[in-house]
Amino acid sequence: MSVLSLKDASYRAHTQLFQSLTYSFGREDRVGLVALNGAGKTTFLRCLTGELELTSGEVTFSRGARIGYMSQEVDPALLDLTCRAAVLSALPEALRDDEDWRVDMVLGSLGFDEHHYEQKVSTLSGGWQRLLLLARIWVSEPDILLMDEPTNHLDLEKILFLENWLLTWAAHMPVIIASHDRSFLDTVTNRTLFLRPAQSQFFNLPYSRAKQELEQVDASLALERERRLGEAEQLRKQSAKLKNIGLNSGSDLLQKKQKQLRERAERIEEKVDALHQERAGEIRLATGGTHAKVLVRIENLEVRTPDGRLLFKVPELDIAQGDRLVLLGRNGSGKSTFIRLLRRALVAGEEVKGIRVTPSLNTGYLDQALSDVSPEVSAFEHVSRRGESDARCHAALASAGIDFDWQEKPMRLLSWGQRARVALLALRFEAPNFYLLDEPTNHVDIAGQEMLSGEIKARGAGSVLVTHDRMFARETGNRFLVIEGGKLTESASPEGYFASVAAEI
Repeated sequence: MSVLSLKDASYRAHTQLFQSLTYSFGREDRVGLVALNGAGKTTFLRCLTGELELTSGEVTFSRGARIGYMSQEVDPALLDLTCRAAVLSALPEALRDDEDWRVDMVLGSLGFDEHHYEQKVSTLSGGWQRLLLLARIWVSEPDILLMDEPTNHLDLEKILFLENWLLTWAAHMPVIIASHDRSFLDTVTNRTLFLRPAQSQFFNLPYSRAKQELEQVDASLALERERRLGEAEQLRKQSAKLKNIGLNSGSDLLQKKQKQLRERAERIEEKVDALHQERAGEIRLATGGTHAKVLVRIENLEVRTPDGRLLFKVPELDIAQGDRLVLLGRNGSGKSTFIRLLRRALVAGEEVKGIRVTPSLNTGYLDQALSDVSPEVSAFEHVSRRGESDARCHAALASAGIDFDWQEKPMRLLSWGQRARVALLALRFEAPNFYLLDEPTNHVDIAGQEMLSGEIKARGAGSVLVTHDRMFARETGNRFLVIEGGKLTESASPEGYFASVAAEI
């Protein structure tokens, strides 16, 4: 039975985001929504909620269906409320006195402890804030669940918890999830919609298997496109030949014929545009040189909490060119504290006891909050600060997927994924020989993640990466540091750590 249906749904803003979508979603459908950064995932979800109106087409729901929409950001009005009050406020006012027990039940189901209940929303970590948004939706008992990047800011434990929660609590309702986390999509979805401006593709498969099918479809479309372009080119050649003969002979019939051939070629080329493959904005890095083999040496480093409690020690650790260290650990293990120490020594140039840095080190740093990217500054202004020419900045931004019309506008108007691409472009212009990257894929689309992983491996610079994206960690790292039980140990693979966390969920 269909709960949600689309008929010829299209949306056009400054460009066409999607068109002619006709699909139906039943109670057992869990759909992964996949698209490039800025290509319309959030817009699509907002059209389903009715917050935005389709350019054409229609969305219909089964009678009385309630929609729950988990957005990417916390409403600022919630920040000064306690967790419990924030969830309670999602209930209709008439129900808050008699049915407030639902708040406790929902918070408990999502892993909140009682000590969280009276904690202000503003003091929660990004991960807990994401789960709070889900709690506000779930307390209203929706019939359809829409989720926009639900794993952003979640650590691995919470991602695995959310996977189990979705497969248990939301098993019998339509769920549409916009996400770049490939492992998460493979686990929780059974359908995949690749959202595209011209020809979106829908498969009754989870992401990885659907991607294989998509590649075959794209290969067929590419062959068809080349065949049609070849046909159009032949028609244009025939048209040009008849035009010359007609002009020389004065034959109106030949001139009319050549015009018909030219118009046929133009119609073919117009149809070919609909077969044009989407292009992801490129992500490239540039690495500066250094003759040093060991870039960072750590000896007898003590990692402590702000109040002095010892979290773990690092007896000895060398990071050389080509080392791609992935740092793994549960919340509270000291991962963030360790990264802050590295940042102080590698980025700020402070003297940190236990960390020695080669004088030629030039560190490129990126954090998951994109704290260096001001929402009020334009993309052009942000990257041009690195001393590159205006022409190169404009060209590089366009290659990164930022259209020229948007390069001079405040970055708050760009999607988070587009902002991340701008930050990575600025990093490229700095040409570092060492990378310290804290959740660099948090907002980047799947194509961008694959490019970023390839660039990190190809450049040969030393790097320390913090990521909760299991596939990105597997693809990118060649050394894995695990913080567990108050100790830092090195592992040849992340799989043991992934398995141990999963076993505790």
